[in-house]
Amino acid sequence: MSNKLFQSMIYQMKDTTDRMIGVVDESGTVVACSQLSHIGENRPEVADEIAYTFDTVVINGFTYKTIGSHTRSEFAAFAEGEDAVSKSIASIISVSLTTFKSLYDEKYDKGNFVKNIILDNILPGDIYIKAKELRFDNEINRVVYLIRFHNKGEVVPFDVVQNIFPDKSRDYVISISESDIVLVKELKTAAENRSIEAYARSIADTASSEFFYRVTVGIGSVVSNVKELARSYKDAQIALEVGKVFDTEKNVINYENLGIARLIYQLPATLCEMFLQEVFKRGSLETLDNEMLMTIQAFFENNLNVSETSRKLFCHRNTLVYRLEKIKKLTGLDLREFDHAITFKVALMVKKYIASKPSLY
Repeated sequence: MSNKLFQSMIYQMKDTTDRMIGVVDESGTVVACSQLSHIGENRPEVADEIAYTFDTVVINGFTYKTIGSHTRSEFAAFAEGEDAVSKSIASIISVSLTTFKSLYDEKYDKGNFVKNIILDNILPGDIYIKAKELRFDNEINRVVYLIRFHNKGEVVPFDVVQNIFPDKSRDYVISISESDIVLVKELKTAAENRSIEAYARSIADTASSEFFYRVTVGIGSVVSNVKELARSYKDAQIALEVGKVFDTEKNVINYENLGIARLIYQLPATLCEMFLQEVFKRGSLETLDNEMLMTIQAFFENNLNVSETSRKLFCHRNTLVYRLEKIKKLTGLDLREFDHAITFKVALMVKKYIASKPSLY
């Protein structure tokens, strides 16, 4: 929000009181004041005091009251004096400017505009009109990150992400719910395009190491048009949901790397059950013990290479061949054959998907 608008409001209010009134930003700099000579004045002692409080604060002959509803305040109203009257004046100015700021942001704030796009709260035909009004760059690569916080901490999730990506002119941090935060990141250079997953890992690592949060980050598709941000957001949602089923150990899931898991996730449960019944003899999959399942997993991880798999499992090549033969006898599928291996791999994923939805039974 423009400091000029704050100044305009303060100027209109100055005749209602005989005290100096104004606004300071989060760094303690006076950005609006009834006495123009004080604009630009720095009050560093104020910054820390108003950062995380909604109460009035008295410092060096002035009473301050934060503006806005975020946990971390970006602005505070002030009134000259330390008495009850100064407290009332600062509180009244704060309420007035909070309401004004809220209305202004709803109409002109780019972050609110982006939020309306990803949540489908704006008509497609109005997007370009609004973007032009806000001077919002339509044709630029962006990606949506959906950051899910799994536990509670001392710092609000919104502030955690905002601290990591403070450039509000390029990156937009949006609160979706108490546990879900969206980051819409601009990708101007080729290096930024290549670093999409690195950004996600930095979010997860910083949230864990500095704020003691456990988070999972879903990465949507890269889009080149502002209208497609809603699709990127939906892709990030799918990434998190699919990750809960197939990649439970990962804290960063990229939609574009989901592969066949994305397809399986969208299949009807009844179709999945029919597939399992057709692929395996009745109950044959349940006859595989943990050793066989571990062998199968290792065989897939080593690209169906018998020698490499036996080396990784620290067993003789003939032992591995014997296990593969036993699996073939039980299931009717020879994992050494590519088509059979694909069928088996998909079947295991389908079974995992069904197991994640106990309500189906």
